Amino acid sequence: MPPAPVSNAAAKASSQAVSVPSRALPDGKIAYDVLRYIPEESAEHYRFAPLAVEEGILAIGMVDPDNIAAIDALNFITRKTGMPFKIFRISDDDLQKVIAMYKGIGGEIDRSLTDLEAEKAEKDENAKGKKQSEEGDMEYLLDLGAMNNDKGDQYIQEDAPAIKIVSTILRYAIDGHASDIHIEPTPSGVRVRYRVDGDLHTSVVLPLNTHRAIVARIKVLSSIRLDEKRRPQDGRFSAKFDDRQIDFRVSTFPSQYGEKIVMRILDREQGFIPLEKLGFSERDLAAMKRAVNAPHGLILISGPTGSGKSTTLYSMLAELDREHKNVLSLEDPIEYYIEGIVQSQVRPEIGYTFATGLRTTLRQDPDIIMVGEIRDGETAKLAIQAALTGHLVLSTIHTNDAVGTIPRLIDMGVEPYLIPPVLRLSMAQRLVRTLCPGTGTEIALSPSDLKRIEVEMSSLPKEHRFKLQDKAYEPERTETCPTGMRGRMAVFEVMEMTPDIEKVILTSPIDSKIAEAARKQGMTSMREDALKKAFAKLVPFSEVNTLSSVFTDDDEAPAEPEAPAAPEEESTPDDAPDAGDAEPQAEAPKQGITKKK
Repeated sequence: MPPAPVSNAAAKASSQAVSVPSRALPDGKIAYDVLRYIPEESAEHYRFAPLAVEEGILAIGMVDPDNIAAIDALNFITRKTGMPFKIFRISDDDLQKVIAMYKGIGGEIDRSLTDLEAEKAEKDENAKGKKQSEEGDMEYLLDLGAMNNDKGDQYIQEDAPAIKIVSTILRYAIDGHASDIHIEPTPSGVRVRYRVDGDLHTSVVLPLNTHRAIVARIKVLSSIRLDEKRRPQDGRFSAKFDDRQIDFRVSTFPSQYGEKIVMRILDREQGFIPLEKLGFSERDLAAMKRAVNAPHGLILISGPTGSGKSTTLYSMLAELDREHKNVLSLEDPIEYYIEGIVQSQVRPEIGYTFATGLRTTLRQDPDIIMVGEIRDGETAKLAIQAALTGHLVLSTIHTNDAVGTIPRLIDMGVEPYLIPPVLRLSMAQRLVRTLCPGTGTEIALSPSDLKRIEVEMSSLPKEHRFKLQDKAYEPERTETCPTGMRGRMAVFEVMEMTPDIEKVILTSPIDSKIAEAARKQGMTSMREDALKKAFAKLVPFSEVNTLSSVFTDDDEAPAEPEAPAAPEEESTPDDAPDAGDAEPQAEAPKQGITKKK
């Protein structure tokens, strides 16, 4: 027998009897970042729910604080968060309101599925036993007549059940500032996950029988073949949400249980971030501007997928004189449309690759060429040739750091003597999570921590070192920012071509020697850039660990060099860089300097 409901008055009276404070549910919705601390199933079963995060303490509302099993479950669940909690007695009505808040996307989709079942039942009744084909069911689910995509940009507000489900998935992704949507068929259902702040989070699991309709709806929107299920396909579509124009880049992938779909979200309203706002140090920003304003040469950006390379490239393009220069780009795919630039999307399936496109652009009288990625030797050689013949070429390449671009080009077949005359600048970048503005828990750095940082910076000339601090910051959980972090910003490593680096490339082009020469010219590593931003209270100190295993436990301190530099001789720090585009919060890492597994 289920427990009897508890009213607000009864909750207050009972709380006075057992010295557990009562609490009424606040107005408005409880943030998803608070709800995620307690699973919905546990909230329903044990009759407790999270209410808020206050001064780093999780407020828990319980209908029955005397329930020992519920207390044990709460202790087990919150142990994973590392956050202390405080219990308040709440009424059953308030608990049900919180449970309803959990539903969110699931609740809206459940209503769509309920509507679907009701409408299908009515249709079956009207058909009087007439058997429907599987194709007929699919056509009904999709309401193909309502999905006329000829108008291009559209509002996603249709009423067909599958359309409403897809619309809900897209809308919650936009509201949650997700960068990607994953729709994955599994043996038990269709899992919908959002990538927020670089991490994937499961939002809802739908019934398996909705998969075909959802995939077909997205395929129709993306203008890709409905009947092709054996091969991957790519497409894109645009939609308006609250008068915001959003682009969706779609990729299908055949899997064991059906087609998986990933959608990259591109917000046109976000605009391009000026180079000054990306987070470059004063030295690196000056080097970037010299390279971008050069009449010819090659600029390369390296980093893994999702490291913000496209954002940096588009920011560089926005700096160009597009009125008096002929600027062309080759992209795969085109992510944002830029006024004043002729953009072309490569299509390898028909033989239109970066290499063939680059050959064609050279016959289009270009001044500046942007190549989405240098993937092979042919493209690399053509990019070098274009830069040698008086064009400015911007591109990306997959290497671990800025120095690695040179050995990579050589591996692709580029002669070493061709690199110094054209390579203006090579840079690498990663994204790290940022502290919520105005927050941060101060932590003290031990002498061994400071020594490690000092040892790492010892290869830099004194004028390029930054002043060390004996304190840094970790995420501070607040009511408005439950995880203590919100958004990400880039950390950079910028190598500008110099005569010393040129000499190394021509004599012994290996990573370590190029890096040594670059450090002597003042190149700071991505770790050091992250440290500067950690000292400036922009990023958590623990985010430095995500970039390298340099900072390990105390007993693994690196050996000292022959002549370590004294901290008091170091120069003052660069101006604190501005954070880049903000994204939503992600789970806070543990405090301290521990090796990233």
